[in-house]
Amino acid sequence: MEQLPVYNTVLSSHERVIGDGRDAGGMKQTLFNLVPPAFIAIVIAFWAYGPKSLVDHPLALVVTSSLITLAVLGLEFVHERHSDWRMNKREFATDLFYVAFMSTVISWVTTKLAEDPLLAFKKSLGITTEWAMHLPFIVQVALVVFLIEFGQYWMHRLMHNWTPFWLTHAPHHHLTQLNAAKGAVGNPIELFLISLSVVALFDLSTPAIFCALNVMGVISTFAHANVRSDPPKFYSFFFTTIRHHSLHHSTDYESTRCNYGNSLILLDRIFGTYREGEAMVVGQDERKRLSIREQFLFPFQPAIEWIRAKRGTQAARSAY
Repeated sequence: MEQLPVYNTVLSSHERVIGDGRDAGGMKQTLFNLVPPAFIAIVIAFWAYGPKSLVDHPLALVVTSSLITLAVLGLEFVHERHSDWRMNKREFATDLFYVAFMSTVISWVTTKLAEDPLLAFKKSLGITTEWAMHLPFIVQVALVVFLIEFGQYWMHRLMHNWTPFWLTHAPHHHLTQLNAAKGAVGNPIELFLISLSVVALFDLSTPAIFCALNVMGVISTFAHANVRSDPPKFYSFFFTTIRHHSLHHSTDYESTRCNYGNSLILLDRIFGTYREGEAMVVGQDERKRLSIREQFLFPFQPAIEWIRAKRGTQAARSAY
């Protein structure tokens, strides 16, 4: 693919690009740097020790996931990272559509086409992993996070290295700003593919699974968020941050081929795809913003253009 101009500012480990480009010191910044790990601690505490009536409620995951997104969006107004990424009405409308689409349509399709068949396959073969149910709660959570993230890492990497899969993922890289809801924005095919996992093969407690999904939600949300927060090294060594992920959203295609971990940047460190730095300007193809319709049709664009060209050729021949 043609490489576009590079607009990224790559920083050393001792530098940060925050807001106006200067380090934001003081107690407020120190507290904001600790917010992501604090959110994770709160999520784990809720699912591990929360009232059974709340934890077992069928809408618990939907409510907690929504609260996480809303809370981080609120933090963007309190302590934003870049003014160019500030939320506006058009972005809010698009993000709201995708958050609802992801939690309803994509969730339903993934359950019917992937999770239910996997459960049926497991049952037909008599596969059982009851040992997993007896693991400590936090170990179950870590196992779910690893299983999902390991699959997502390789799927994400495939999407950046094989054109048919890239066409499904490219709309997510046409984002011209990052914020807390942007993780849900993308072509439906990509959203389905990135949702696939083998967790259904393991017998794990529902609270542990939901806790893991919330933990990943916290990490991913902050990794897309326009919040002036740079978590401590103990966090950023294992988990993806906005610095890692903004670089992944660089304006030139080659620079996007790094930092694939949606939540576990550790996988990039292990498999050699980690890259240090941060991008202040994001978006592919000269930062062209796509409408929802364009995002949905993007993977089929080569076929659509081929059909149009063929029709044009036939029309030209008919004219003679």
